Amino acid sequence: MFRRRTALSVSATAALLAAMPLLAACGSDAHPGAAAIVEGKRITVSQLQAKVKDVRDAQARSPQGSQLIMNTGRLGLATLNSMIFDEVLARSAKDAGVTISRDEIQKWRAQAEKRAGGAERLRAMWLQQGVAPNEIDGVVRNQLLLDGLAKRIGADRGQSAGQQRLAEALSRTSRSMGIDVNPRYGEWDDKEVILGETKIPWIRPEAGAGRQQT
Repeated sequence: MFRRRTALSVSATAALLAAMPLLAACGSDAHPGAAAIVEGKRITVSQLQAKVKDVRDAQARSPQGSQLIMNTGRLGLATLNSMIFDEVLARSAKDAGVTISRDEIQKWRAQAEKRAGGAERLRAMWLQQGVAPNEIDGVVRNQLLLDGLAKRIGADRGQSAGQQRLAEALSRTSRSMGIDVNPRYGEWDDKEVILGETKIPWIRPEAGAGRQQT
């Protein structure tokens, strides 16, 4: 059975072991085939597997592929964490009336590429953190949504008090969404807004366009 309180965290053998939970569907669980349920919406095991495969395929094409895979051994958990957090952030932003345009995403990404030393370097930097090239725009969008939400609620992300205020807003949204995670992937923490097994904080002070959350 899924647990009610569920909730932002990678050498060949290690990668295989990390991927093993993704290989089996949840046929005997309350929600067959689901890695998580977020506000009634299923995040399926197959969706999770597909995102992990995108990253692994991109890493395998890199000259540093073996090292990248070694350094992202818990990619399945980190990816599920991101997928759930995306839903919480999107709902929080929607409730606050925060919207992001395609032009804003392109402008922010262009600035990040310039700071990183080019588009290829930016893609390589994100791949080190388990983000596939085709997911970068989504990461940029989340950064902008966090900025917009923080501004709307008067939270300065550069200050600890502002970070706390933003975290509390996201936590309230998370609690309202009835998030259930398949126990094989861990437990979602509504208070910290994170999949407990990952232990990677999503909220950090702003540090310019060259840095983002994973």
